[in-house]
Amino acid sequence: MDDEVPHDQPSPQPIPNKVPFIIGVAGGTASGKTTVCNVIISRLHDQRVVLINQDSFYHSFSDEQSANPQDYNFDHPDSFDTELLLSCMETLKKGQTVNISDYDYKTHKKSGPGRMVNPSDVIILEGILVLHDERVRDLMNIKIFVDSDSDVRLGRRIKRDTVERGRNIQYVLDQYHKHVKPSFEEFILPSKKHADIIIPRGGDNDVAIDLIVQHIRTKLGQHDLCKIYQNLFVIPSTFQATTFIRGMHTLIRDAKTRKHDFVFYADRLIRLVVEHGLGHLPFTEKQIITPTESIYTGVVFCKRLCGVSIIRSGESMENALRACCKGIKIGKILIQREGNGRQLIYEKLPKDIASRQVLLLDPVLASGESAMEAISLLMNKGVSESNIIFLNLIAAPEGIHAVCRQYPRLKIVTSEIDVGLNELSRVIPGMGEFGDRYFGTGGNASAPFLPKNKAI
Repeated sequence: MDDEVPHDQPSPQPIPNKVPFIIGVAGGTASGKTTVCNVIISRLHDQRVVLINQDSFYHSFSDEQSANPQDYNFDHPDSFDTELLLSCMETLKKGQTVNISDYDYKTHKKSGPGRMVNPSDVIILEGILVLHDERVRDLMNIKIFVDSDSDVRLGRRIKRDTVERGRNIQYVLDQYHKHVKPSFEEFILPSKKHADIIIPRGGDNDVAIDLIVQHIRTKLGQHDLCKIYQNLFVIPSTFQATTFIRGMHTLIRDAKTRKHDFVFYADRLIRLVVEHGLGHLPFTEKQIITPTESIYTGVVFCKRLCGVSIIRSGESMENALRACCKGIKIGKILIQREGNGRQLIYEKLPKDIASRQVLLLDPVLASGESAMEAISLLMNKGVSESNIIFLNLIAAPEGIHAVCRQYPRLKIVTSEIDVGLNELSRVIPGMGEFGDRYFGTGGNASAPFLPKNKAI
């Protein structure tokens, strides 16, 4: 492949100001999906939340079907108008109001004028098969499967259908054994593997629901910035991955963590960020022959690559980059505070840096002043803005706003977005002076870290 990287790339298209955060909630009949949704809605009282039921998209019965409703399988994917569901969701994603029909469970037909659904911050899509169709799953930011014992679900279904829908017990049992149970095993249960989060015991599991609400609040904070800036990326956000990453953040942010442990877990996080950043490099497809003499179609990433660390904290990220990219060239930039601004003190960069993709390294994005000074230097050296990927462990919203507004064509990859900056321009909650803690220059390396009282 050609190692040269084109400098002129089209500007990213602007994205809508209000891209909703979409939560999918699936599970078997009467598993407690509605209970889970209602609890999530009540906990997110400070957000605009709308609940959309997949049942609203049932196909209306024909006259022939109305004569023999017991023969119809309501739990089969074909019983839903998925194309209409997708159309409505896309309309809401564009920030437009949509009309969703009401479904009458007694006549099995759409009824009335429907309801007007306004664009919202959060959309919860609930239904037995919302995780079945890949196109629907792709709309979701979080996918939840509510798992309950089959006997419990059957008991709830009997109570619901006899009391709320006017059906007799024998009809409910016949329908369950003929359609509901087989469809659960064939379609609904297999969709469980697509879930980010599985809730055992359904709506009765208060602990699991509390954890999920906390997770959603965390992702909403990141989502608000990611939906504004198309060039901002937070490393993989499944519930399991986020819990793992937050576990490492807990250790490196703890003031009592000693240098050895701080370096160990910081290195693990840095490696994750670097690997995710490399995934944003341009690539070409390539076919190779495996030892079994089979053809494998893979990809080859751009080889015209270099790293640039912002001294001194950025140097902590160099080992992870070298471990991922054998023989990579790494330049250095030293920028120091000068009054209310920043001044370039030292730079040593590859002579051919203008023709390379650049991974800019600094573990903490605070105000963004040092980063913007470094980016400006790289662009003065001929590096295309779109060829810069800025990697850090934590980022403050103030720094994200500053860098992304000034340089909308570069990419920022981070592992967590913090709350903001305090009056001393320190990231809060932050992790202290990263360079001192990593290199052991803030005092006794074997002692716990003691936060300083003012910025340096």
